[in-house]
Amino acid sequence: MDLTFKTGEGIFNYRVCAIIINDSKLLAMKNDNTAYYYLPGGRVELHESADDAILREMREELCVDAQVIRPLWLNQNFFIEDTIGEKFHELCIYYLVDVTNTELVNTAEIFTTRESRHNEIFYWLSIESLKDVYLYPLFIKDKINDLPESLELLTTWEY
Repeated sequence: MDLTFKTGEGIFNYRVCAIIINDSKLLAMKNDNTAYYYLPGGRVELHESADDAILREMREELCVDAQVIRPLWLNQNFFIEDTIGEKFHELCIYYLVDVTNTELVNTAEIFTTRESRHNEIFYWLSIESLKDVYLYPLFIKDKINDLPESLELLTTWEY
């Protein structure tokens, strides 16, 4: 069971996301329903650790056995999702993830996978181009060039 629930006032999510950097590029994605880029990852399941969740999501979304380097940020994010117009309260742990020992580093600049009902389109985006890209969460654009050595707590309001 995913740790997400809907109330009359909005949706709560507990998620994990991967910061995957290769050759000065960040791996981001879209799906059939979104105009914006976001980072690979997904919802944590009940009774699952966040560390296990990020590794599971990397296997499910990217078909790789990745390695966690370290957690970077715990982000409390309050936003209205652009596609469905719902108000969200999300807790997300962002992990620096290593995929150098996988085939992922040899993929094309754009590649597609299919998970459940949606095509997921992955993009290796130049880090220097992120300021001009429609990417959520917004704080990534500012923080990507200065990754913390230990876990930082962030609170963002994107509405």
